[in-house]
Amino acid sequence: MDAKYDSTNASTGVEIFGQTYNVRGEGNPDYLEELARFVDARMREVASQVATVDPMKIAILAALNIADEFSRYRRQREDAAGIWIERTEEISDRLSEVIG
Repeated sequence: MDAKYDSTNASTGVEIFGQTYNVRGEGNPDYLEELARFVDARMREVASQVATVDPMKIAILAALNIADEFSRYRRQREDAAGIWIERTEEISDRLSEVIG
């Protein structure tokens, strides 16, 4: 799709777990469709693992799974940033010793 796409009032039809939703959002509609496919896949994964067929319960469980994954990813990034800060400080201290 064109990078200059203006979606200020555009609505994109997406399908999630057998239901079609018209979603408004900024940016490329392909991105919204990608997100919808991701949510749909997660819901289908959850549905295959639980006894309930209630779409609302499946959606909530999928949302919890996605939130857990996001939280773990965010924590890993914060930990990695902390490690880089520590290493940068160590290098800075060593350089100060050598130069000073």
